[in-house]
Amino acid sequence: MSLKPKPQPKVVRVPGQRDPEASQRALLDAAVAEFAEKGLAGARVDEIAGRAGVNKQLVYHHFGNKDDLYQAALERVYAEIRERERALKLGDLAPVAAMERLVGFSFDYLVDHPEFVALLTDENRQGARHVQRSERLQEMHSPLIQLIGETLEKGGREGLFRTDLDAVNVYISIAGLSYFYMSNGRTLSAIFGRKLDTAKALAARRKHVIDFALGALRA
Repeated sequence: MSLKPKPQPKVVRVPGQRDPEASQRALLDAAVAEFAEKGLAGARVDEIAGRAGVNKQLVYHHFGNKDDLYQAALERVYAEIRERERALKLGDLAPVAAMERLVGFSFDYLVDHPEFVALLTDENRQGARHVQRSERLQEMHSPLIQLIGETLEKGGREGLFRTDLDAVNVYISIAGLSYFYMSNGRTLSAIFGRKLDTAKALAARRKHVIDFALGALRA
């Protein structure tokens, strides 16, 4: 019987040891991957440094300690999704089209970024203590909630949407419709005896989520 070599962690090579910005980017990329796979408790600083292709001491130099690096990784993944949401330019669209685009984007993003789901699940397990202490993370939500509120208000004035909708509740509902499907996909597949991660199943779920969300908003 032949033994296959143990798979080695992906290494992100830094273009130069004296490029601090490149080192920080590589460490954050590696940290997101490591924390998503193993959580804060299971991740190790030396393995993160190995993935990034840098000296372990650079982790402490740039980020302080593992806990601070974990918070920086959370800030990175949140910043990326908020940047993508801003790029949707929802304010330029009619109310129904804007909400349809947002719901569809929310679903697609979680399909393409399982590391985001994994990190959020791990942070909730810890009582959201890193999110609570990060002013940057809390500030990231304000522009999106304001934009959703303005879209709902405009839709209400035009007789398209209900007028009793709260922007935060709507945001949570939109996120929950997609997040639960992704975070619990394996158990749901086992319980119902259906593969929920196939292209066909994902397309059907995406359509359902959009139809369901828009149906709840309509007057």
